[in-house]
Amino acid sequence: MKVKLVVSALLVASGFFPTISALAAENYPSRPIRVLVPNGAGSSVDTLTRIVTTGMSEVIRQQLVIDNRAGAGGVIGMEIGKGANPDGYTLIAATTAASTIARLLVKNPTYHPVNDYDMVGQFGVTLNVLVVANALPVKSVPELIAYAKSGKQPFNMASAGVGSQSHLSGAYFMLEAKFDSLHVPYKGGGASVAALVAGESQWSLTPSAAAMTHVNAKRMRAIGHSLIKPTALLPGIPPISETIPGFDYTGWMGFMVPKGTPKPIIEKLRVAMVETMKMPDVVKGMNFQGTEIIILGPAEFRKEVQESMVKNAKLIKTVGLQAN
Repeated sequence: MKVKLVVSALLVASGFFPTISALAAENYPSRPIRVLVPNGAGSSVDTLTRIVTTGMSEVIRQQLVIDNRAGAGGVIGMEIGKGANPDGYTLIAATTAASTIARLLVKNPTYHPVNDYDMVGQFGVTLNVLVVANALPVKSVPELIAYAKSGKQPFNMASAGVGSQSHLSGAYFMLEAKFDSLHVPYKGGGASVAALVAGESQWSLTPSAAAMTHVNAKRMRAIGHSLIKPTALLPGIPPISETIPGFDYTGWMGFMVPKGTPKPIIEKLRVAMVETMKMPDVVKGMNFQGTEIIILGPAEFRKEVQESMVKNAKLIKTVGLQAN
């Protein structure tokens, strides 16, 4: 018996037997995969994640179940993802806001987006769209700035919450355009755009996926976007940079998994993600939401996250936001 055990150990060490992680990946996935979304239902992150996971379920031949864990700008969901079992059955919908911005606004962050997770890859870039309530008498970026400087009230900026992408992009826009507006944080992107539809708030610079359904239904107006140049994704909507030269602010989206997830499983998820983003229905859905499909592998995505941390730390300091 001892001889057999020694031989088996030698075979595994020499590569004749598959490793445990390889065996796990071979049968993976054998049950539904939980997809943690650190944002509320109806938010841009939720909308885009559902488009991707619907297609990915077909590719990987297993159900991907959305688990919305909103709160603290994404901190709660990221913390849950960090502590999840690294077995491939928890996938995290990672974004610029939840992964980098939210933790920068907490005095003692409990997670690090580069060190505490393994990367599957990036699948999209979310531009922000400048939207206004239908009742607001402005139809262009210059008109919005002029209205803001006129002092007319109410003139509230809605965001998905303190530290959200819409909060930081809106604060940056106000800084560059040199006007003030009362910031009203809501519990998620869905609630913030609903506030514009209801006339509770007057404007927002929010991820396109949270707004375009309402814009296309004429429940609010889009008057600008945050890409540096015009985009075919939003025909007829000019870049804010035409009014404020150099204005450029977008976010990324991708998938992370808990640290220690077997590499063969990560690779299986990465391949499924890449194949999913080629599906016509997924491409159509992403385009409809004004989101550009950009694929990055684990190493490239890790670099993107790292650079995002540096960029947003500088931006937070510039706009004067303080950690709580």
